[in-house]
Amino acid sequence: MPNYLCIQRSQPSDSSAPQEKPSAEKMQQMMASFNAWREKYGSNLVDMGGPLGGATVVTADSTTEGPFSESNFVVGGYMIVSAVSLEEAAQIAQESPGVMRPGSSVEVREIKTMG
Repeated sequence: MPNYLCIQRSQPSDSSAPQEKPSAEKMQQMMASFNAWREKYGSNLVDMGGPLGGATVVTADSTTEGPFSESNFVVGGYMIVSAVSLEEAAQIAQESPGVMRPGSSVEVREIKTMG
């Protein structure tokens, strides 16, 4: 079964505006949703990945330090899922808690094998 890279994206936040922390009740709801999703798709979750930190873009001639604010989206994390098709992988990503927040999305790409 093919593997798919799921790239978590969100819209850049306004760094001048304070980030509102979710209430304890909201955190419980979010964790319950995440656990239900993980239980449903556990056999498809090859690597739960995690959040990503700072970035550097490397070319043959230079390196450029991130974050890259000119982007319309910020890459915040990744995971790898196993699915029979791109459509199934997209369905798994669409049901993930990673797309619950407004402005969030998950880009799904097949990982091609060499050879």
